[in-house]
Amino acid sequence: MSCDHPDLLPLEVALRLLWEALPAPVQPEVRAERDDPATDRASMDGIALLASEGRAPRRILGTLFAGSDPAAFSVTPGTAVRIMTGAAMPSGANAIVPVEQIEMHGEIARPMIVPDPGDHVRSRGDQARSGDLLLAAETPLNAARVALLAQEGLLLPTRPRIRVGVASTGDELVPSPAPYQIRDSNGPMLADLAQTLGAEVELRPALPDEPATLARALGHPGAIRILLTSGGVSMGDHDHLPAVLSDLGATTLFHRIRLKPGKPMLAALLGDLLVLGLPGNPVSAYLNALLFLPVALARLEGRAMPDPWRRARLSAPVKHKADRPLLHPCRLVEGRLEPLPGKGSADLITLAKADAFAWIDEGGLDAGTKVRYLTIV
Repeated sequence: MSCDHPDLLPLEVALRLLWEALPAPVQPEVRAERDDPATDRASMDGIALLASEGRAPRRILGTLFAGSDPAAFSVTPGTAVRIMTGAAMPSGANAIVPVEQIEMHGEIARPMIVPDPGDHVRSRGDQARSGDLLLAAETPLNAARVALLAQEGLLLPTRPRIRVGVASTGDELVPSPAPYQIRDSNGPMLADLAQTLGAEVELRPALPDEPATLARALGHPGAIRILLTSGGVSMGDHDHLPAVLSDLGATTLFHRIRLKPGKPMLAALLGDLLVLGLPGNPVSAYLNALLFLPVALARLEGRAMPDPWRRARLSAPVKHKADRPLLHPCRLVEGRLEPLPGKGSADLITLAKADAFAWIDEGGLDAGTKVRYLTIV
């Protein structure tokens, strides 16, 4: 941590604080209901036979498909059963010879290889035995784990989308701006990002820089679980959000992080409502939302903590004299990061042109350096 900014949290610490402060859905342990597979099964299309007869010709008794009752056939010397992938093995058979390794003459099959017992057979219980622990309690869910719940006949989780409210702050935000005013671009940007990340979104009118109005909006948030605000979290005379949250009894998780842009970032819990107080400049607002909102959504939905970082090499040097890590706008060109001439955290035009933001340590980095980066979504 920089000695010039002892109050600034490293990004990784802030992300971990947010993750640990939010409740995750409780997922019980999962145990195998029965052996997996519950009986010997074919792992390839072919014929099921007795391996000890080698390449001797076999008379085909019939066909077993996935889901067919194997009791319809019993393999004896000189016979075989045509079988499809996933079908249960018939009694008497202990190997599969794949279709590509069989010569057929009417209903007589001649293996072209000498099979070994167990060839292309998934043995009963080779993945799990009845009662085995498959998932420990509180394991985050993903699509594969939901499939496992379905396989074991367990109740599938209902995971409704998290509802996110978006409200910019600032007296300068008006529909038809004079030269000293601006339109609200952060609200639509953050709403679109939240929707892209899978949230249900409620875009609200911009809030004025007035403590009583902010307090009413925060005290009566409606049916949302997360509120994204932009602006009002820095050190100016009209940056009222931290004080209003404190007066309302909110628990501040962190305020001010060691990152450029985005230092004023704030996160607080007001009862069950998570408030992510983003800086007001659009690049700062977007990048902080891109970093913190996916973590909050994943935690509340019971998923694993996301890792947004990718790695690539810089195609040109990036100078950086500040004492905080920099996220610098880049284009991704043939797998390399091509730095753009960004003009600071208010530069929405460069943000709109960028594909990614590269992590630049203090002092800058040379061309060819491999760095981690965030992809713009």
